[in-house]
Amino acid sequence: MADSAFQTMYRQEFIKGFEKRQHLARNTVITETEINGNEATFLVADSGGATAVTRGINGDIPTRPDNLNQFTATLQEWHDVPERTRFNIYASQGDGRRIMQETSMAVVNRKIDKDIHSAIDAGTQTLTMTQTSQAAFLADCLDLIVTLGENNATDEEPYALITPGFRANLMTLDQFTSSDYINTKAFEGISKSRAFNWMGVNWIVDSELTGVGTATSTCYIYNKNAVGHACDMERITSLVGYDEKNDKSWARCSIFMGSTLLQNSGVVKITHDDTAIIGA
Repeated sequence: MADSAFQTMYRQEFIKGFEKRQHLARNTVITETEINGNEATFLVADSGGATAVTRGINGDIPTRPDNLNQFTATLQEWHDVPERTRFNIYASQGDGRRIMQETSMAVVNRKIDKDIHSAIDAGTQTLTMTQTSQAAFLADCLDLIVTLGENNATDEEPYALITPGFRANLMTLDQFTSSDYINTKAFEGISKSRAFNWMGVNWIVDSELTGVGTATSTCYIYNKNAVGHACDMERITSLVGYDEKNDKSWARCSIFMGSTLLQNSGVVKITHDDTAIIGA
C-alpha cells in the first residue's frame, strides 16, 4: 500500500530574488556639500584658462579674478514602505519583517543611483560605440579617454558605468583579455565582480542603466569632479514598526538627496548596442 499523508516542508530562510540591491555610483562622484535647508551648494573653482603675464610698462603686474561657479542640488525626499498584516506575517514563509526591511533598503539604493544617473545624463558630450569589429570598438574606447584627456579631466582616474553587454564586448578584445597587455585574468571571476580597472579607468557594470539589453543602452564615462551628489546622511532611516490600530507590520527606508552636473567637460555619454556582441 502506497503512503499518502505526506508533509510539506518549507525552508524558513528566504532566498533573495534577483534584483540590484547596492548603490554603485555614489562613491564615484563628489559628495562633500554645504546643505542649506533643502539645497546643497557646490563650488567649482579654476583659473578660467588664464595664461601667465609679464609686468606692464608701468611696473605693475596685471591681476585677474579666479573663475568661481556655484552649482545647486535641490534635495527631495524619497521613501519605500512595504507593509503586511499580522496574519500575513504569521502565515507566510520566511522572516517577513527582515524581508521587508532588506527590500526597502534595496529600493532606496537603486534610487540613489538613478538620481546620480540623471545628473550625469545632463552632459552634452556623446559618443555612439562602433561595434562592427574589435578594432573599431577599441578605437572608440580610446576616444572616450582621449576626450576626457583633452578636457584635462583625467587628473584622477575616471569612472565608467557600463552595461553587461558593453563588458561582453570588452571581453572580445585581446587588449582586455591577453596577458600580453594586462596582468589580471579577465575571464576569472567574471560573475563575482562588478568593478575592474582597465586603461586607467574604473569600470563598473550596472544592470540598471537606461536601455540595458536594448540597441540603445546608455553608458557613461566621467571624472569624479564632474558630478555632485548631496545626501543628508544623518537622516537616512531604515525602520521596522507595528501599527496596532490596523494590526500591520511595516518597514520604511527614507532618504533626502539631490544630484547635479558640475562640469560638462568631464562627462561623456555613450550609446551602446547591447544586442550586438562583436564576433557573435
